[in-house]
Amino acid sequence: MDEYGWLREKENPEVIDYLKAENAYAVKMTSGNRQLENKLYEEILGRIKEDDAEVPWSKDGFFYYERTVEGKAYPLLCRRRGSMDAPEEIMLDINERAPEDGYCSVSGTTVSPNGRLFAWLEDTSGYEHCDLYIKDLDSGEIIESSLEDLAPWSLAWGNDNETLFYTRQDETNRPDRVYRHRVGSDPAGDELVFHEPDGRFFAGVERTRSGEWMLIGLESQVTSEYHALPADDPWGEFKVIAPRRQGIEYSVDHRGKDFYIRTNDKAENFRIVRAATRSPGDRNWRNVVPHDPETYILGLDVFSDHMVVSQRKGGYRQLRVVNLKTRKERTIDLPETVSTVRPDTNEEFDTDVYRFGYTSLVTPGSIFEEHLDTGERTLLKQTEVLGEYDPGDYVTRRMMAQSEDGTQVPISIVHRKDIEPDGTNPVLLYGYGSYGSSMDPYFSYSRVSLLDRGVVYAIGHIRGGSEMGRHWYEEGKFLNKRHTFEDFIACAEALRDSGWAHPDRIAIQGGSAGGLLIGATINMRPDLFRVAHASVPFVDVMNTMLDPTIPLTVIEYEEWGNPNDPVYYEYMKSYSPYDNVMAQDYPDLLITAGLNDPRVHYWEPAKWTARLRDQATGEGIILLKTNMGAGHGGDSGRYGGLKETAFEYAFLLDHLNCPVQPLD
Repeated sequence: MDEYGWLREKENPEVIDYLKAENAYAVKMTSGNRQLENKLYEEILGRIKEDDAEVPWSKDGFFYYERTVEGKAYPLLCRRRGSMDAPEEIMLDINERAPEDGYCSVSGTTVSPNGRLFAWLEDTSGYEHCDLYIKDLDSGEIIESSLEDLAPWSLAWGNDNETLFYTRQDETNRPDRVYRHRVGSDPAGDELVFHEPDGRFFAGVERTRSGEWMLIGLESQVTSEYHALPADDPWGEFKVIAPRRQGIEYSVDHRGKDFYIRTNDKAENFRIVRAATRSPGDRNWRNVVPHDPETYILGLDVFSDHMVVSQRKGGYRQLRVVNLKTRKERTIDLPETVSTVRPDTNEEFDTDVYRFGYTSLVTPGSIFEEHLDTGERTLLKQTEVLGEYDPGDYVTRRMMAQSEDGTQVPISIVHRKDIEPDGTNPVLLYGYGSYGSSMDPYFSYSRVSLLDRGVVYAIGHIRGGSEMGRHWYEEGKFLNKRHTFEDFIACAEALRDSGWAHPDRIAIQGGSAGGLLIGATINMRPDLFRVAHASVPFVDVMNTMLDPTIPLTVIEYEEWGNPNDPVYYEYMKSYSPYDNVMAQDYPDLLITAGLNDPRVHYWEPAKWTARLRDQATGEGIILLKTNMGAGHGGDSGRYGGLKETAFEYAFLLDHLNCPVQPLD
């Protein structure tokens, strides 16, 4: 029996009152942190250039960019015609769309090929149900706003400049249908182009960079299928590229007469093949970049004469440039080892320059442009950090931890230069470890406030992610899931044993599936941690995975396993945080949630909090704080997001016994 199952009754006023009472309790119990909390907010905001603009990117004669304005929570989406000297056109000021003190998320932004019509998806609840808006950029008028309850993120124009493809969700919030809409027509007559009945698959729609093809992508955790249609014939019939085969993943780009395809077919770490657009089936796939057991291929960007391959080797991301005419290739050089490089916005197909983003734990986000043949590189922008920040005041390093089965697990570390491994330091260890998502090193405005108070910040690159290749993911899912938790515990022990962490001053943090990580590890080793923060934590594993009516549950069978199978049931139950709460001393714990979260419903953290309070011994504090107007990502505005971060950091710093003021 689930004694806290009643908390699922979102429409019950008593449940809402309960969550509000928990919020009031959290505020009361952290009242002593207000000075620190306010100080942190001022520090973090003081590093941010509030009036700022991103580097413009070009497409079809226009230059597009976002910019922020001091005092405004949301960005402005802008463009200029022909050159950056032309007058600015504000396509969308999201501040004007957002409800006062409310939630607003804009996704799927796309401009028609002729540059006249601008479409976007708008979510004002956090529940990821969106309304579609279309604006005539010549007149400045919103000409359509009657399409409602759409899926987020996915919009694509046909080349006729009047056909727009979008997706809708089923009752479990899974995008399962693709429609096409003719601008100016009654949405009731929109044509259903594709329906995916299999509950494991998400549907999405896009247009290739070349502008020649529309693609419908169908993705489960381990299987893919794509359908293609010439973009010049948007009312034609989509044809499958390669029929799905269980366990075979692929993604598609286009150049000339060929599709370029990334796939794990006969390649654990993926390979790149090509096939003629007239006969793209997998029997016709021919190697372009063969499989390499030491190199995990993450993605590809194809241009008229070049291809840039995103890959991972030795635990780090790389970009490999391939000249498709000469077959010569090279890897883009990077200035630091413990760092991250990623593709940036590259919308032009006929180009010989490539834009990429670079960052590290000490280097702010930087945008570079590199000539694909000569290697000539230009720094277009490095995010400005206001105040006295000097990257030379901090040090990054990588160390290894030995997990329970002998596996060596990487840890990325950053700290002040004057910090030594003398066994006295507070540490914040962050982890995720699911879905193959890698937690790469990156710069954070807010993290500087931790470092300046003597905190050693560490990222555990645990199994379940893909840092060390596809096998790293496979070794941390299904019946190998406990490796994720064992790796994280090993990271904490390595930091302690090497002197980087004081044994009684270790904090841990993770969100969503990373919240599962926090819940499982504090059940397994509560003695190892002083304090923990679990954000929107997936902790009620068994009740959620046994209920296929809950959004996304069926999709998750290919990540965690199907608990209707007795083998998976017993294994999942062995680590499910909610099911393994016991009478023991727990670390101090902050649990944060979103009332409208469609991915990890608010009741999971609420029920977990209640059971922990009922079972926990000792004097540890357990707090639940629910954002009553947001979803999975928390507050949608930048100032509200910073206030949430300041609250969370103040809690951690207080329980790590760190000073209110930065160290000298």
